[in-house]
Amino acid sequence: MDSNALFRKFVAFTVSVHEMTNEMAKEVRSEAITLVQYKILQYIAVSQPVTLSEISDCMHMSMPNTSRELKKLSEKQLCEKVADNEDRRKQFIRLSAKGEAMMNDAFQRIEARFAERVGAISPDEMKEIERALDLLRAKVFY
Repeated sequence: MDSNALFRKFVAFTVSVHEMTNEMAKEVRSEAITLVQYKILQYIAVSQPVTLSEISDCMHMSMPNTSRELKKLSEKQLCEKVADNEDRRKQFIRLSAKGEAMMNDAFQRIEARFAERVGAISPDEMKEIERALDLLRAKVFY
């Protein structure tokens, strides 16, 4: 397979991942938060502690918009800022206990949906998928 055909498969794969992620997020997120806020919480949950600029970069949002959304999430007691022990000017963002509970619930529901999708997959196919995911992460998404 040439690199152009591989690239096209990669683009199709990433589009499918985004579509599935958005579909699942709509179904599991609380009505109390927007889809953007859910995606911010999801990023924090997986990567915490994170900085404002890391969230801004990952979400493709301006710093002021990211700061505004984080303020709303803080007001809802879903995340909190923590000062860096070595540089008190630097602040990290992490989930609060309420935010952890919300995201754990969301991840449990997503995991149940995932289990439904892979339920008919054989153990050998599961190992193959695991190897493929590890390879993608190591070689493409590093």
